[in-house]
Amino acid sequence: MPDIADGEIVHVQGSAKAPYQLKNVGGVYSCSCPAWRNQGGAIDKRTCKHLKAYRGEQLELDRVGDATASSAASSAASSAPAKPKAIGDDHEEAGSGTAPPVLLAHKWENDVELLGWWISEKLDGVRAWWDGTRFVSRLGNVFAAPAWFTAGLPSHPLDGELWVGRKEFSKCISIVRSGGASEAWREVRYLVFDAPARDEPFEQRVAYLHGLLGAAQHEFARPVEHLPCQGFDHLKAELARVEALGGEGLMLRQPGSKYVEGRSTTLLKVKTFHDAEARVVDHEPGKGKHKGRLGALVCAMHDGTRFNLGTGLSDQERQSPPPIGTLITYRYQELTKDGVPRFPSFVGLAVDKPGPTAPSSTPVPMPVATGAALTPSAPSAPMAPAPAWALPSSPGASDPRAAVQALSSAWRAKRWSDVERALHPQCAFVLQDGTRVEGRAACLQSYRELMEQHRVLRVSERDHRLDVFGATAVACCAWEMTLVDNGRPARAKGTETLALTHESGAWTVVWRRVDEARAALDEDAEESGEGEIVDDSGEGEA
Repeated sequence: MPDIADGEIVHVQGSAKAPYQLKNVGGVYSCSCPAWRNQGGAIDKRTCKHLKAYRGEQLELDRVGDATASSAASSAASSAPAKPKAIGDDHEEAGSGTAPPVLLAHKWENDVELLGWWISEKLDGVRAWWDGTRFVSRLGNVFAAPAWFTAGLPSHPLDGELWVGRKEFSKCISIVRSGGASEAWREVRYLVFDAPARDEPFEQRVAYLHGLLGAAQHEFARPVEHLPCQGFDHLKAELARVEALGGEGLMLRQPGSKYVEGRSTTLLKVKTFHDAEARVVDHEPGKGKHKGRLGALVCAMHDGTRFNLGTGLSDQERQSPPPIGTLITYRYQELTKDGVPRFPSFVGLAVDKPGPTAPSSTPVPMPVATGAALTPSAPSAPMAPAPAWALPSSPGASDPRAAVQALSSAWRAKRWSDVERALHPQCAFVLQDGTRVEGRAACLQSYRELMEQHRVLRVSERDHRLDVFGATAVACCAWEMTLVDNGRPARAKGTETLALTHESGAWTVVWRRVDEARAALDEDAEESGEGEIVDDSGEGEA
């Protein structure tokens, strides 16, 4: 009989007018029919007649066990005294058990000097408190992990994150909600960032964690790596590197700080974009290429303000969108004057959140130096200085400044093969609308589209800055451009940030972000030849 591949959606006709959807996500099989949705027990132990008919009844019984026994166990459990409920038991958002005393972060608003603070990657997994016997969410729900996964963890509390990989948030949620019998837990890692019960400075707690879980002492758990912040430029370079790899952002811990309960200024988060939670209240039908499936989620914020969320949804999510009433997490750049998220993008289902959250009204852009910019000084564990690379065979790649200049010249001259060579195979661009473009081919296309859709007349660059930290470099500049937009002259102003990495003897661009504002010109722009670009800034040095 046929089976359902991981990530596949199959439609079967049932008693309802619309067909039901059968899905397999990380080994968790589900059906959209009421019988499956209303069952008790962990979601990886549910089945229905549609799954049995499609996969085969014996295969389903082998997967979930005796449904009658499971049902009886659920009934017995319902009459037992209340206890913390497992996330896999249902879709409840608020915790039903005692919430652990977790430390929570504030946003960094360029108002704290971070020199000497400890940097780690902000993980896009599920926060999990190990209480000595089990994982508990920040709201008190229990994550039912297999015994072989937790074997060897200590009897005292740990604070960390259940994590599958960058950009694997949805998969991680599916696994941790699947119950304690799923083999899919072998893809999960418990990344530990603190030992809350130890009353000592942060550095000593981290050293303890490395002694406890470092050097591959545990198959599924390990400590999170931290490095000292050397100042503003180092922070900016590390944020660009992590985002280029698909990470969420950075976390910073104050040196010498103790572990405290609640939100504390000793823990700060730094991200290019905000995120918040909202409730799905309607489905907007798709048009054009999305005709016949979801076009956008209509979402309600904490105050009832509604907005459409169409960016960031995969084809599978458009075919089988989050049901009305679901709490979701979205990412956005800033709020408009009316309090609506600008450039919102779907992240995934919100796990273990009490309800829609109030978005921040303060934009958090890529960190920008101000009058009180941090002054780098020699830290206790200095980073390697910028290396003097041997000249490679390809011109312009011997140092990051030359690589940026070569890329700029190739783009202006429409030498697309040279532009392609200047891009890293796994490069990523963040476009003006917040959309993330990944891969060399897609990033090259975004460069070409500007030249093909508009006639660029004049480019001027200023305020160049380039910082190098080992094999990572960050180049920033502000620019102005005159172009023909929809047949009318227009002027665009903006900033561009490039992150470069050094591999195989050459510097290539691994991440690019552009922020611009565009306005039509009242008078005709001066042209220089037919589509010739006039560069007012000489070499366009970055």
